[in-house]
Amino acid sequence: MRFDLAIIASWIEPGSRVLGLGCGEGELLHFLKTHKKVRETGIEIMESRVARCIEKGLCVLQGDINREVEDYPDNAFDYVILSQTLQQVFDPPRLIAAMLRIGQKAIVSFPNFGHWRIRTQLLFGGRAPVTEQLPYQWYDTPNIRVLSIRDFRIFAGQMKMRLVREVATSPGRTSDTGAIVRFWPNLLATYGIFQLEKK
Repeated sequence: MRFDLAIIASWIEPGSRVLGLGCGEGELLHFLKTHKKVRETGIEIMESRVARCIEKGLCVLQGDINREVEDYPDNAFDYVILSQTLQQVFDPPRLIAAMLRIGQKAIVSFPNFGHWRIRTQLLFGGRAPVTEQLPYQWYDTPNIRVLSIRDFRIFAGQMKMRLVREVATSPGRTSDTGAIVRFWPNLLATYGIFQLEKK
């Protein structure tokens, strides 16, 4: 399992009700279902990914996460997870507010655009950065939000959310390895992972 997903999985209590937004092919949900006996639900927009989830025996809906979350009642889940998708969301405040309405806790992760490689490429190259974690050109990127770990901390304070946990990471040589970055995370980490609650 991907290093950042393993960290998220470690935060989930066994037997919880979990909703995965933009759950992809269900790697995290499948792990949580088989290892932590969670009651999982996923929402994914791409049909091929939904099919992969169903092959794994997961309960996944095909749909737009921005619309589908509105159909759930308050506190329907213990955790609502948005992994590596926040930067692609059109209205982040609205979606995160919905996550905290339907879930006791929300977990979000995103690529850190404050990483030194990105800053250096823009400063010295004068072009939109392309990295291993952000492998898109400016014209084909799905990322419409450019945020850093520091940006998200400020955003959470303005939204009156409580930051329960925060981890900054950088990947290792393979996707299932990595390191937790404790020193200057906004400059040295490639990903930020946050757990939130309502104040």
